[in-house]
Amino acid sequence: MAENTKKWYVVRAISGKEKKIKKYIEDEILRNGLKDYVTQILIPTEKVFQIRNGKKMSKERSFFPGYILVEADLSGEVPHVIRGVNGVIGFLGAEKGGTPLPIRMAEVNRILGKVDELAETEEEMTIPYIVGESIKVIDGPFNGFVGTIENINEEKRKLEVMVKIFGRKQPLELSFLQVEKES
Repeated sequence: MAENTKKWYVVRAISGKEKKIKKYIEDEILRNGLKDYVTQILIPTEKVFQIRNGKKMSKERSFFPGYILVEADLSGEVPHVIRGVNGVIGFLGAEKGGTPLPIRMAEVNRILGKVDELAETEEEMTIPYIVGESIKVIDGPFNGFVGTIENINEEKRKLEVMVKIFGRKQPLELSFLQVEKES
């Protein structure tokens, strides 16, 4: 099997079930003896940090919910086996049910590069807040309170927030992870 016949394809799957569907695809490929045709199955993910009950928690989130990348030679039964897996909606292609279209290598490198970059700089976060913005406290003794950002300390990753408590404005110093943008 020549390596250059393998291309990257995007498989559409039920959102939120990507890991389970990836496992199903791998099992089907092995069961049908097609592992020479399918090289890699990837789910691009990113790390997200949240504070829950006063603890900083890391959670992996799908970078492209509902999509799985597959490097394969789609000849013979391979596309039918992958389409037949429980939870797979189909391949990304020109028309519904048509032949799957491979994605360009530049796109794959960009996606994989982005995922690698996110894995390396897991502590690096952009400052998602601006002064004057309205936020909601999601952790700590002031959980549920709404306030306005007065100041941002990038080094300490803290916000100075003015919150109305019993009708009076009080300044609070909160971590980036203790607040979220008010919807």
